[in-house]
Amino acid sequence: MALQLQTSAQQDIIYPDSDGQPMADNTKQFRVIVTTQGGLDALFQNDPNVFVAGDLLWYPVEGDNKTRVAPDVMVAFGRPKGDRGSYQQWREDNIPPQVVFEILSPGNTLKEMSKKYKFYERYGVEEYYLYNPDRVDLAGWLRSGEQLEIIEEMAGWVSPRLGVRFELEAGELVIYRPDGQRFATYLELAQQKEQAQQLALEQQQRAESAETLLEQERQRSQALLARLQELGINPDLLEQ
Repeated sequence: MALQLQTSAQQDIIYPDSDGQPMADNTKQFRVIVTTQGGLDALFQNDPNVFVAGDLLWYPVEGDNKTRVAPDVMVAFGRPKGDRGSYQQWREDNIPPQVVFEILSPGNTLKEMSKKYKFYERYGVEEYYLYNPDRVDLAGWLRSGEQLEIIEEMAGWVSPRLGVRFELEAGELVIYRPDGQRFATYLELAQQKEQAQQLALEQQQRAESAETLLEQERQRSQALLARLQELGINPDLLEQ
């Protein structure tokens, strides 16, 4: 009976989808979060068992709706894609997100970030990346046993899980895919799409122009042939 009561109580617990905190405090932080989440989502778009999310609450312990955190970006390998209100780990085959990103804003405190570090270390994160866009400072930690240990050199670092490479270029974080392409902002992607469409249009116009010239040449040849025939000249004899 006690077990049944406990199970019923656990089922009645509400796990809120929001912690009431904003996703970002400024445009710079928001842009980095969206670019990172979008880039990773695109990178693993063809793998149905890689879940990528941004600003999603993660509850690691069933029955405990107070122990939670919302990484700016999380990646969970071995979990299917799909919408979720929160990441309830016991409903995800007890698989924690293996990779998390935090993008600092002026509102983040040392105490807050220290708590997040301890949370990620305790609950199984394998790779933790922390970026300060105002200072252009990138730090990373990699799991070793039960601990997250600092990555001494982040410039050129390649994530073991993601396969992406981190660089600090021209005063900003740049993340490169395994194929060498950089993560692009939404604006950059829109510009690339526009350029591709313009190039395709120009190629189509050139093809149509070439086709028009060929048709004009064919018509001139036919007209010349007809004129020769009118004059009683055999065109085949002209080629001998």
